Amino acid sequence: MILSSHSLKEKLQNKEIIINHIGDHQIQPASIDLRLADEFMVVDEHQHEIIDMKTPIKYREIKANSIVIPPKSFILAKTMEYVEIPLDHVAFVEGRSSIGRLGLFIQNAGWIDPGFKGTITLELFNACNVPIKLESGRRICQIVFVIMDKKLDVGYSGKYLGQISVTGSRAHEDKEIK
Repeated sequence: MILSSHSLKEKLQNKEIIINHIGDHQIQPASIDLRLADEFMVVDEHQHEIIDMKTPIKYREIKANSIVIPPKSFILAKTMEYVEIPLDHVAFVEGRSSIGRLGLFIQNAGWIDPGFKGTITLELFNACNVPIKLESGRRICQIVFVIMDKKLDVGYSGKYLGQISVTGSRAHEDKEIK
């Protein structure tokens, strides 16, 4: 069951769901809008001839109040908000329709597992043939909460738990390649 604005407000007030620094205008009928922070990362193209999933990727970090994403380009960003997902909920992040209609694709790799704590790293791709300028503080995506059938005893303990900064791929740490 997807949580409504009424349930979201109640769970936020009771600290069942933690999302730091949100305003009432961010709470939508069935989601909460999250804002773009001022931290970004791009793959350092001068350090890689090819990207594979066995080798750590080298990124360039950018701290700025705004950033321009060139056409057909990819960057990592993060949300301003820190979230904590309860052990009986999952969440997923989707781009806002108004942003998608500009040609900006937003992904966060799908579901956010129960027990996750941290900021959300976003993968942004400019599908347009013109640059897109982004500004920190702007609502860029929305988080949707779903109640699970049973509460877990132990939640997410993976490689992105507790991330606070923009976090690049850690695919090289996947167990199947060791």
